[in-house]
Amino acid sequence: MAHTFLLEPGRWHLAGFWLERDQPPLEIKGGALIAWNQEDWFTMVTKFSFPGGGHQDISCQYRGRLNGGESQYTYVLQHSQLGRVEGEGWISNHAIVQRYWVLGDRQRQSGFETFYRFSDHRYYLASGMLTGHYLTSTMEATLERQG
Repeated sequence: MAHTFLLEPGRWHLAGFWLERDQPPLEIKGGALIAWNQEDWFTMVTKFSFPGGGHQDISCQYRGRLNGGESQYTYVLQHSQLGRVEGEGWISNHAIVQRYWVLGDRQRQSGFETFYRFSDHRYYLASGMLTGHYLTSTMEATLERQG
């Protein structure tokens, strides 16, 4: 697995579009900061903003564990809009796929993120958020490694 996103420390810049049901696409920009400690624990902090307005900024703090050589992991997440979240991730040859669900939520909110690797310094992100069985928003964006 030759992934650099998530599996290596680094800074990433994000640019793309956010879509919500019956609304025009909104431009979204932001970034991710990833760090690892020596006990196979990672942290990822993300922040996304909407340059044209029309939506509240989104910030997330992930903490997860991935043992060396494994291709599946779990994580917890504090999401600025959803609150406390748990999730799991799978790492394949060309993509990292994450699924998450909001804890203690009667609306059954959940979501997914797929990070597809184009190169060591460029990934494509496709994600979606659901309430029950209905897709409520999606994001498509490019992630580029900084420095």
